[in-house]
Amino acid sequence: MSSPAPPQPASTRLASIDAYRGLVMFLMMAEVLHFAGVAAAVPGNPLWEFLGYHQSHVAWVGCSLHDLIQPSFSFLVGVSLPFSLASRNAHGQSRRRLFLHALWRAAVLVALGIFLRSIGKPGTNYTFEDTLTQIGLGYPFLFLLGLRPQRDRWFAVAVLLVATWVAFVLYPLPGSSFNLADVGVSPDWPHLMDGLAAHWNKNTNLAWAFDRWFLNLFPRDEPFLFNGGGYATLNFVPTLATMTLGVIAGEVLRGPRSTRGKVGWLLAAGLLAMLAGWGLGELGICPVVKRIWTPSWVLFSGGWCFLFLGAAYGLIDGLGWKRWVFPLVVIGMNSIAAYLMSWLFEGFIGNALTRHVGAETFRALGDPYERLLHGAAVLLVLWLLLFWMYRRKLFLKI
Repeated sequence: MSSPAPPQPASTRLASIDAYRGLVMFLMMAEVLHFAGVAAAVPGNPLWEFLGYHQSHVAWVGCSLHDLIQPSFSFLVGVSLPFSLASRNAHGQSRRRLFLHALWRAAVLVALGIFLRSIGKPGTNYTFEDTLTQIGLGYPFLFLLGLRPQRDRWFAVAVLLVATWVAFVLYPLPGSSFNLADVGVSPDWPHLMDGLAAHWNKNTNLAWAFDRWFLNLFPRDEPFLFNGGGYATLNFVPTLATMTLGVIAGEVLRGPRSTRGKVGWLLAAGLLAMLAGWGLGELGICPVVKRIWTPSWVLFSGGWCFLFLGAAYGLIDGLGWKRWVFPLVVIGMNSIAAYLMSWLFEGFIGNALTRHVGAETFRALGDPYERLLHGAAVLLVLWLLLFWMYRRKLFLKI
């Protein structure tokens, strides 16, 4: 693992990136397994409680494995950018053409996000907190940072985090007469914070106030008052910092360090970032909240992303453990298709399985595990569809 490695050629595709992306998409698709439902049906079982917790989002402060899906997906968009730019530059594409493609990609991602969030709604649901819309809103700026040297990217991350922190702190806290119930928060909700951290409370912060204005500029059946989960459009600003950390990591992978040097750099960066984010939360300077993408969340989740990528690169591309992650690579090489399938086909496949196989088949282990077995069957069908596309080299790209 210590042999010197030249910069990666423009055409090189790292299996570790595809496998990591595949793991992220698998965790999202695996929601059909309903671990939390099994845990509720089998109370007191520590295994199912553990799995149920890590397949659910935390209420506000903190992190579960499920909370790392969106930052990982965003981070990997950044990781791929240096490789994409190198490939396109090798084919002689001008910067103007590259930037126009970045704008097109951003527009498609935003449109796709809105389309998916509108499924089952009476009309277009103009909302911008979806993973795809968040990436799309920040992607043109990410592209421009991809053209800059590493020091400029580090500087951009610092500016984005500090500016976001200052903006939230300067936004005034609600007065004593403010009715939390009007914004979907119970006054005795156990996750309310006080002191400096209160500037990041659910639906009383700067991002919520922005959406009360911004989202009501679009046609709606009813005025927008709050997001039930606390998610916000302005999350795309610190999400851009997460994606920029990915660009930095991607440039490291393309760089001249040895394999061991790259792994060591990624693991060290991951530990430092994760500890910095955790420390900011513990000191009360900035809570670690995924739902509004606080600066400390950028560092904490970004640290995990560095660690995952470093481990994946060392094991898969360094030690050559590629055969073991092939099922994940199948998903990761068609991540957009996997994302769309989970939204568009999951229900159809589930209903078809029940209709043709019979509900009793999925009760073979008892009623508590019916949804688990049904979900596993859906997940298998989705993977087989992706494998069919992989075998025929059908890859959905934007």
